[in-house]
Amino acid sequence: MDIFRPHYIFERTTTITPQFLAEKGIKNLLLDVDNTLTTHDNPEPSPGIEQWLDEMRAQGIKMMIISNNNKKRVAPFAARLGLPFSSMSCKPLPIDYLRGLQALGGSRKNTAIVGDQIFTDVMGGNLMGMPCLMVLPIRAEEGAGFRFKRKIEKGFVEKYLAQQGGAIK
Repeated sequence: MDIFRPHYIFERTTTITPQFLAEKGIKNLLLDVDNTLTTHDNPEPSPGIEQWLDEMRAQGIKMMIISNNNKKRVAPFAARLGLPFSSMSCKPLPIDYLRGLQALGGSRKNTAIVGDQIFTDVMGGNLMGMPCLMVLPIRAEEGAGFRFKRKIEKGFVEKYLAQQGGAIK
């Protein structure tokens, strides 16, 4: 198993459709926040996210936020979106992936992780045996730590995008 390999890469979160999820047998989503549902530390969801969440709910998709960010950041964002959440998740460690499965009543096969980072979201999902739906980051982060991590991820992402024929739009 290649723990750094996403199963699918999407241009952005809103390009993941209920039809795609149904075809793959996915009924639940664990969602990252920063650079997945909004830009880093932004209290407002990115354009289209609230409508996307409504479409998912209308199709019976259950969702929960799992974020490595702190409760002060995640709680008000999750409340605005009407989603349960877990903060300080320590992804890629499995604890909050397991909590998410339990909270949503899902299994490893019918619950996917949606996130923008190989070394947290994708790695954790693969360690759990869950489908990994990677999204391209909304915006490049400015911190040195993020830039370093993205530089390392770049080779993996480019390889997978080439194999997949580009990001799903």
